[in-house]
Amino acid sequence: MLTRKQHQLICFIADRLTETGVSPSFEEMKEALDLKSKSGVHRLISALEERGFLRRLPNRARALEVLRTPERAARQQPATAAAVNRGDAAGPAPEPANDVVEIPLHGRIAAGVPIEALEGAQMLPVPAALLGSGEHYALEVAGDSMVDAGILDGDYALIRRTEVAHDGEIVVALIDENEATLKYFRHEGAMIRLDPANRSYDPQRYSPKQVRIQGRLSGLLRRY
Repeated sequence: MLTRKQHQLICFIADRLTETGVSPSFEEMKEALDLKSKSGVHRLISALEERGFLRRLPNRARALEVLRTPERAARQQPATAAAVNRGDAAGPAPEPANDVVEIPLHGRIAAGVPIEALEGAQMLPVPAALLGSGEHYALEVAGDSMVDAGILDGDYALIRRTEVAHDGEIVVALIDENEATLKYFRHEGAMIRLDPANRSYDPQRYSPKQVRIQGRLSGLLRRY
């Protein structure tokens, strides 16, 4: 299930590739979808990648490959929630958007340098349509090192519990069993590299024994 904006973007990219053979620029995508910033385009592209609709071709500027497209009739599907949905493509269909579920809210997590992950007894109400299959929890984002991925200070990161991560995924990584951070996960030789999405921050490198994956980013919830 795609949001209205995700439908619009994948169809816009597919049409442009059919017409010209060249992917539209981020500025063109921003204008076509009437978004306020390019960070919104980044979020939508990441969501479409994770759902298997789109792939970025490495080492080529503006290179996007459409792997599959939704049914054209689905373009008219209304938006179900004012949030970024990065749920799994697989698994049972989401429940209606007006259904709300509560998931544990485990304090604040750094999107900059690692801070201790706080365990709390609070619960966060979340539209069921934002969650795919599996067990989820939420963390409040602190810091700005993931802003280029559209993750802002004060956002609620919706995390699907998993101990397995693949290169390029945004994960909650527990460092030395007492500090957690939200970063892109990558292998670098025998090391694990945790990459920020902000040029002001440097990648963090650890031995595999120092890093334990606690979940993968499934969605974002933002309050205005």
